[in-house]
Amino acid sequence: MKTCLIVDDSKVVRMVARKILEGLNFEIVEAEDGQQAIDACLEEMPHAVLLDWNMPVKSGIEFLHELRAMKDVDQPVVVFCTTEIDMAQIQEAIAAGANEYIMKPFDSEIIESKFTQVGLL
Repeated sequence: MKTCLIVDDSKVVRMVARKILEGLNFEIVEAEDGQQAIDACLEEMPHAVLLDWNMPVKSGIEFLHELRAMKDVDQPVVVFCTTEIDMAQIQEAIAAGANEYIMKPFDSEIIESKFTQVGLL
């Protein structure tokens, strides 16, 4: 079974994403911020990361830079999921190694479509 790390400081967003992704047969790990996400990846690298941008402790973009700098690991597919609509931020995320981008609010169709596009489904 594929694993997905959901990284968001909103418990509600994590809960909704969990329900959708479990329905797509993913095993779920959750993190409330970028530092918890790094810790989770060091423990066991997921197949996918659904990543928020704005979080306390360590932001999504800071997490992504740190994740992509890890050597000798199988890198996960990273899908940013945020309310940020600034094209410069979207470009920054893609340049930093994000595979895809989802705008909040999202639904099961959007997540399924994006996960299919990046080869996870």
